[in-house]
Amino acid sequence: MTSGYLTDEQIEAFRRDGAVLLKGAFRDYVDIARKAIEENKANPSWRERTYRPEGAASPFFQDYVVWNRFDGYRALVKESPMAEMAATLMGSRTARIFHDHILVKEPGNSNVTPWHQDAPYYLVEGQQTVSFWVPLDAVPRERTIEYVAGSHKWSTVFRPDRFDGTPLFEGDASQAVPDIDANRDQYDILGWEVEPGDAVAFAFTTLHGAPANASPDRRRVISVRWVGDDARFAARPGPTSPAFPDLQYKPGEPFGGEEFPVLFTAP
Repeated sequence: MTSGYLTDEQIEAFRRDGAVLLKGAFRDYVDIARKAIEENKANPSWRERTYRPEGAASPFFQDYVVWNRFDGYRALVKESPMAEMAATLMGSRTARIFHDHILVKEPGNSNVTPWHQDAPYYLVEGQQTVSFWVPLDAVPRERTIEYVAGSHKWSTVFRPDRFDGTPLFEGDASQAVPDIDANRDQYDILGWEVEPGDAVAFAFTTLHGAPANASPDRRRVISVRWVGDDARFAARPGPTSPAFPDLQYKPGEPFGGEEFPVLFTAP
């Protein structure tokens, strides 16, 4: 499957490394997405979660599953080529939106996003997955999100912890994420300086993390998660993140529902 929005080199890099930079992919949506973030912060959903380090004034705002509530988010998801790009990168005939994740690190915020995989937090699983991390502010290399190249192909799915360090699932005895920062020379770590409207596409199983924002600049990001033809509902030992408390499903069944529409189908 090919797409006029991606080069063969970008597709190959995504499948080899689990993460690839897409320069300028969504630059036409920056202004309306910024407006949507301010609207969202003024009217957060019940899933909103803001971390504020003890004694710190600068928050780390997060919200989930709001892409269809605000015009700017909706345009990015439905009017941009993101869905077609997702299908191409995943090697899937279809692209189904799973959810969005809004992340705003205000100037001086000391919250580090710890190394983690997204997959074990979710109620969906499959080989065909991709997230688009879309910054709405310039982010230099030293403050950007980072990825362990090739980690999407590892056989281990690590224990999901909340960003405050507590386990997502009580009593979870699965393997903890290795200490990447203490052993950086042992890994091929990818990261890029990015401009507003760039994107990094990465798989749900790719290990990634991000430093604190000690700068005087905001770091606004929209991350949109997609799944492909092979997606199935997953069995988890507790409420997932994001939570869908009213969703009825059986683990192993094909993933779907009105909350997760297919937004692209290849001819």
